[in-house]
Amino acid sequence: MSAEATSPGARSRRRGRTSIDLRRLGRAALLGPASRDRLPDAIGHVADAHRAHHPDADLLVLGKAYVLAEMSHRGQFRKSGEPYITHPLAVTLILAELGAETTTLTASLLHDTVEDTDVTLDQVRAEFGDEVCYLVDGVTKLEKVDYGAAAEPETFRKMLVATGNDVRVMSIKLADRLHNMRTLGVMRPEKQARIAKVTHDVLIPLAERLGVQALKTELEDLVFAILQPDEYERTRAVIADRATTGPSLDTIAVDVRRTLREADISAEVVIRPRHFVSVHRARLKRGEMRGTDFGRLLVLVGEDADCYAVLGELHTCFTPVISEFKDFIAAPKYNLYQSLHTAVAGLDGAVVEVLIRTHQMHRVAEAGVVALGNPYTPVDGAEPADGERADPTRPGWLSRLLAWQESATDPDTFWTTLRADLAQDREISVFPADGGMLGLPAGATCVDAAYAQYGDGAHGCIGARVNGRLATLSTVLVDGDTVQLLLAQGPVQAPGDAGGGGGLVEAGGPGGERTGSVAGQAQEAAPGPSPEWLDHARTPAARIAIAGWLAANPESLKVPESEPRAPGAVTAGRRGVANVVVDVPEDATVRLAGCCTPVPPDDVTGFLVRGGAVTVHRAECSAVGRMAALGRSPVAVSWGDEAECRVTLYAESFGRPRLLADLTEAIATAGAAIVSANVEPPSEQRVRHTYTLQLPDAAGLAGLMRAMRDVPGVFDVRRAQHEPAS
Repeated sequence: MSAEATSPGARSRRRGRTSIDLRRLGRAALLGPASRDRLPDAIGHVADAHRAHHPDADLLVLGKAYVLAEMSHRGQFRKSGEPYITHPLAVTLILAELGAETTTLTASLLHDTVEDTDVTLDQVRAEFGDEVCYLVDGVTKLEKVDYGAAAEPETFRKMLVATGNDVRVMSIKLADRLHNMRTLGVMRPEKQARIAKVTHDVLIPLAERLGVQALKTELEDLVFAILQPDEYERTRAVIADRATTGPSLDTIAVDVRRTLREADISAEVVIRPRHFVSVHRARLKRGEMRGTDFGRLLVLVGEDADCYAVLGELHTCFTPVISEFKDFIAAPKYNLYQSLHTAVAGLDGAVVEVLIRTHQMHRVAEAGVVALGNPYTPVDGAEPADGERADPTRPGWLSRLLAWQESATDPDTFWTTLRADLAQDREISVFPADGGMLGLPAGATCVDAAYAQYGDGAHGCIGARVNGRLATLSTVLVDGDTVQLLLAQGPVQAPGDAGGGGGLVEAGGPGGERTGSVAGQAQEAAPGPSPEWLDHARTPAARIAIAGWLAANPESLKVPESEPRAPGAVTAGRRGVANVVVDVPEDATVRLAGCCTPVPPDDVTGFLVRGGAVTVHRAECSAVGRMAALGRSPVAVSWGDEAECRVTLYAESFGRPRLLADLTEAIATAGAAIVSANVEPPSEQRVRHTYTLQLPDAAGLAGLMRAMRDVPGVFDVRRAQHEPAS
């Protein structure tokens, strides 16, 4: 697949600007700078785009950075055959067109020098200063020689930590990935798919969260073309044969312009064609497409008040579709996005979606954090206090991500958790009773709110009030809820510990205030989190904190001696229902761990847990490392003679008709029985399936997983590696 074929929006990307010939730029790059008193010709396009947003920008530093980059990369070529310098030039041009300031463009020109040439960070710092050096270091990959298979997740961890201090790091990374995706056609198909999948799972959600819609939409189309080539071609054919039934967007745009002109409202009305993925989703949702379904009207005005004036005129002169109205000006999205969304119907019933925003809102909607400029710039001319910078671009989701990644020391745990966290693409705001606001992912519970507000102090949470009413910790919160968390007074202790107790305090209420019957339940020390909390937690920070406390307090899982212990189902040396032979006391029960679902012939080990039961884990399970770190002795475990086994599989797919039927047919054909199945609601056309399967022989597991991966639309099938969310 050629680079052109994977870039569906290439023709309309830069209207009014001369198209760029990368081969011509490459030849110019090899010739070096033309003279000392002017910029090299090769970065003329970058200079023009930069001056369009920053007329007073000093371009000499860009020329200096280009000379260093060109000399460093001279003799290097991309797989497409072009001189390597064309890549940093293209990445810098992308950022310049989005309005990035000079420091970002300087770092962009140099972003591969430290990674691929003999240039060092000390040289970059000496020539261009600490800011440019920090940005270049932030996007520099870690060496596979040093990190092996962990190089990719640890590189992303490094970039995210650097982004927490300066969001320009991720801006450069996103532009870098966009240009690589545009030219991915020279790679092997399997490498294209691997890069596209990481882009889909990690970088597109990051672009969405940082508000860089211009990059996000093109990345979506490029990934769509690689991972779903048949659907991509079908969508391209639909766009080429655009439906002509009903009035076109051009006709309705003329009516809207006339309406606003008669109301004496100065506004620019433009047609925004939908990108490929958007058309694909609309086609799946609506079936037959009409002319007005292929785009939306964008109305740009000068002031915030004009947005509402336009809205009033449209709702007066056209028939509004009330269910489609959303006000993201009064309540901006978590990624800085602001607009009024509405839909109106003409006399003939044709419905068109309309976006209303100011020119500044439009710039931020397209470029996100890139449009905010240098985060080190003082606010209102004042110097930041105590040497700290004024950075309005670090949203709550990024702070949460940086907090939990510190606890995810294992690269695989970090990589899996990062993808799961970024897949939660909606955010809600809840309000603690003592003031402030908590940003949480949609579906978060009171457990998540407790850990977001109190960190490890939430171990002592024993209840909550949601909107003034008592609620369980498993209660799912919705946008706008008020949450009052009930904490046990005194230190959190494991059951059976001597001492302490103290009653209950309401977080946010008067100190020492008790809450009737609930307080009566807290006369003993708070027991700390229970394993069931993991079923209610949605945020990585909460799950990691709970799992850490449970691992550090294994005695909390034991039943007190005063309570009778349940009779055992497996005796020492006997094979139990789990098809394992365990050297344990006669009154112990045995179960296979749900976090890693071991099957023969996996290398397994066991540990004593609550009530003297033995939980069997795969040897590579992260829980084994945590137990060993705590000094807990493993229990000898071996497999029995039975071939039958049970396993939990996760399947990731893109939504399409008959997908579930095809998957279950593939499972049945492989001879497996479905014990339980769960299909989560689609998110961005991505569907997650969880299957617990009974196999007649563990040897057939690999073939079963291959058969499931071969189902069209399924892009990943894997065994459970962590406790599945309920």
